[in-house]
Amino acid sequence: MAKKPAPSSSAMPPPNQRQAPATPPSAPSKDLQVFPNPAPERDYVIQFQVPEFTCHCPLTGQPDFAHFTIDMIADKLCVELKSLKMYFWSYRNEGAFHEKVTNTILDDIVQATRPRFIRITAKWYVRGGIYTNVIAEHRRKGWKPQPAVDLPSMPMERGLLG
Repeated sequence: MAKKPAPSSSAMPPPNQRQAPATPPSAPSKDLQVFPNPAPERDYVIQFQVPEFTCHCPLTGQPDFAHFTIDMIADKLCVELKSLKMYFWSYRNEGAFHEKVTNTILDDIVQATRPRFIRITAKWYVRGGIYTNVIAEHRRKGWKPQPAVDLPSMPMERGLLG
């Protein structure tokens, strides 16, 4: 009775195992893409939350982690989300001081979009027992924010009245 040949190492993976693509679908990039602001006649806030930012300490090589919040009032251009994600990803293997990387990100977004206003808040996780928060902002020359509107607070209604 003849034996069946052993399966080769190049055999197909089991049906529920995902194969790695020949080329990754996305890669880190410093290229920030933009699109036209759909409501340039109005000041409105676009807020981005980036809770998993990583880079490395340029002195020790240890990883640094931060939660970035970007509040932006666009003018004619908005930043495209996937390119923003790839941009943040591009810092993963770079060495950067907290203050420098926060200000560089601000400068790059300002250069790409020319917003009316942008504020970046970077909350860095503890390092050596110290938390670091870096806040950097840019205002377009001559731009004045609209006055804040104070609305009366109302109690939260639950169920039927009466």
